[in-house]
Amino acid sequence: MSESHQQPALARCPGCEEPPASGDLYCGACGYDLSAVPARPDDRPTLAITVPPAVPPAPAPSPAAAVRPTAPHAPDAPTPPAPAVQWPAASETDSSDVPVPVHRATDLPGTDSGGKPLPATPGAHHDDPPTTPPVRHDDRAVVAEPATTAVPPDASGDFALAAPDPRTAEPTPTPAAGTKVCVACRSGRVDPDGYCENCGHAQPRERDHMEQELGSVAAVSDRGLRHHRNEDSFAVSSTALPDGSPAVVAIVCDGVSSASRPDEASAAAASAANEALLESLPRGTHPQQAMHEAIVAASEAVNALAQDPPGSAEHEAHRHQNAPACTLVGAIMAGGLLVVGWVGDSRVYWVPDDRTGPPARLTEDDSWAAQMVAAGLMNEAEAYADERAHAITGWLGADSYELEPHTASFKPDRPGLVVVCTDGLWNYAESAEEMAAAVPPEAHRRPLHGAQVLVGHALDGGGHDNVTVALLPFAVEPQGAGSACTTV
Repeated sequence: MSESHQQPALARCPGCEEPPASGDLYCGACGYDLSAVPARPDDRPTLAITVPPAVPPAPAPSPAAAVRPTAPHAPDAPTPPAPAVQWPAASETDSSDVPVPVHRATDLPGTDSGGKPLPATPGAHHDDPPTTPPVRHDDRAVVAEPATTAVPPDASGDFALAAPDPRTAEPTPTPAAGTKVCVACRSGRVDPDGYCENCGHAQPRERDHMEQELGSVAAVSDRGLRHHRNEDSFAVSSTALPDGSPAVVAIVCDGVSSASRPDEASAAAASAANEALLESLPRGTHPQQAMHEAIVAASEAVNALAQDPPGSAEHEAHRHQNAPACTLVGAIMAGGLLVVGWVGDSRVYWVPDDRTGPPARLTEDDSWAAQMVAAGLMNEAEAYADERAHAITGWLGADSYELEPHTASFKPDRPGLVVVCTDGLWNYAESAEEMAAAVPPEAHRRPLHGAQVLVGHALDGGGHDNVTVALLPFAVEPQGAGSACTTV
């Protein structure tokens, strides 16, 4: 049990030198806590720094008299207290709305651990420009303060630090050209594990946040706020059909976190599907058939990862040794058609440029929730509220069931925006109406900006999963009502 010790009454407030009223716990002038009076120092005192007055000098006071008093030392002390240091005004306030006391480094002398003044290094002034480059920590730029060394007081009475600034020390030699440099200290070499050999700072991984814009298609992928790595991947590209008309492609893949190496699975699937489309579309293959073949190629690429390279079993000993797996969703715009294909629970949405028209979801999830709804056992709200809702029933991987790629072909009769995304986004905008509301109005003109806004929407909602979205503006001339749709 702690005990409470009563402090002696103060004649003057230690903060502003105003006499407090009897029984006050806080100074009425500056808010100083009168119950927490600092103890009298038992080591060498810190001398108050004041501008010399323009009057004949008075006899030098003793060191004890130069200490800023915190309470009367003796009733018969003849020497009045030294004037308090005039601190510059602060713009911030603390929790009691009292200005936070601030001071410049030049307001106090430098001493070593024994209390002796540090050796002065003349030649620098506290107003000199910075001599060290900006440093960055966690992607936030922090400009180094000017180096200061001690000089005699000038006419204004300002003092510089007595100690040389350690930031003026000779920097660490810069690594050789071609070597990856630490983003924190800007001098250390980054080792193969992703850590700086100089300061130990972990380096951001390239896949933590990825953006790509290619003509009229753009994609953004982010690690999110809860996962330690980004297990999503994407590929966007464009090519030409045999008649010279353009074809635009977007592939988005989501690694299955419960599988081994999900990040490798999603990257392999996105790359393989994209390459297959770029090879088949220029040959004149129908876009819907090309999408089917691309999903098969992606599945084969993920299956190949199940053949573990030497040493990988030891590296993945802490993970379940089931095969790498991922989901896939893609979209092709070619010849006036919009073709989508998918396996898993990533989605494609249609958002018309004219928001008075209805948006639509163009895919059906391979998931437990979708099966419950299709079987009539639950409505959509009940199914997706269940903890089993996101258990997928279709995926790419060596341990999947028989592969069943889904493809659908649409011929929109009006311009709009195609949203291709993982569940890291649609978890926060599930219905077509919610997704349309999250898409910024100018996204069809600025697809990269629109994708960035949608990723931000997911992060603002909690960012519980990796987030990936690709946007493809679909421009057509109005051709009347109705649209053709074929689903396989």
